[in-house]
Amino acid sequence: MTARHPEGGEHQVSSPEDTTVQAAGCVLWRRSPATGEPELCLVHRPKYDDWSWPKGKLKRDEEPLAGALREVAEETGCRAAPGAELPTLRYLANGRPKQVRYWAAEALACTFVPTDEVDRVLWLSPAAARARLTQPHDRPLVDALLAVLHRPQSAGRPD
Repeated sequence: MTARHPEGGEHQVSSPEDTTVQAAGCVLWRRSPATGEPELCLVHRPKYDDWSWPKGKLKRDEEPLAGALREVAEETGCRAAPGAELPTLRYLANGRPKQVRYWAAEALACTFVPTDEVDRVLWLSPAAARARLTQPHDRPLVDALLAVLHRPQSAGRPD
């Protein structure tokens, strides 16, 4: 946005969107090989010693869904099929506003390799994932994913 300076000339004025960190991620899930029930993937970030969803900052001009799938691949080694968009989280990170858009994503094939950024992944039941998540603001996404997974497949389609 450009504004006129009282003494003449123009200067850039930043809007709140300019200062908000834009990020995207997925609530990555798979069917348990043993029970067929959903298992959710959490990543451990040693820098913060926390458990969270795979996510990260968007690159310049990157579409949020593409960024979410890129982050899943980088952090978990999983190729994933995106599903419904889940609630967007907004919070302060290091004193700056951050907005993270999330999608449900089913893991198709995974080959995890630890890195400096993510050293462990866990596949957990929804209840165990909710309990293990470090940040309370991440927990409602468990219920959002379960609502999507339990939605009737024919919802919204004519009979």
